[in-house]
Amino acid sequence: MFPVGAPGVALLLLRVSLAAAILEGGSECQKLAFGPLIWVAVAAQSLLLCIGLMTPVVSVIAGVFDLLSLLVPVTHTDMRFIVLSSLNAAAIALLGPGAYSLDARLFGRRVIVFRSDGRPARH
Repeated sequence: MFPVGAPGVALLLLRVSLAAAILEGGSECQKLAFGPLIWVAVAAQSLLLCIGLMTPVVSVIAGVFDLLSLLVPVTHTDMRFIVLSSLNAAAIALLGPGAYSLDARLFGRRVIVFRSDGRPARH
């Protein structure tokens, strides 16, 4: 689904807020041994969420990384922030990217016509 109008704008805002939360949490990773590599992954996730490319996959990965960051023994932001960020990632994964995304441009709405035998018709 790629909702337009107010729901599409709401999904865009949700994607951008999750990208900002990922960047905020990713800044803590500079203290780790693989800090620069993790920072590149964090920046890539944030960029992909902002433009809306591979949104469900990226948001699931972001949610998993957020929850795994609770296990890293580095002084991180508030645990409530991480849990809320993970819940936002789950919401985006379930709702999709919305109409104002690259996913909508690439995989936009398609009409599928079924034949009388129940199989999709070829065009």
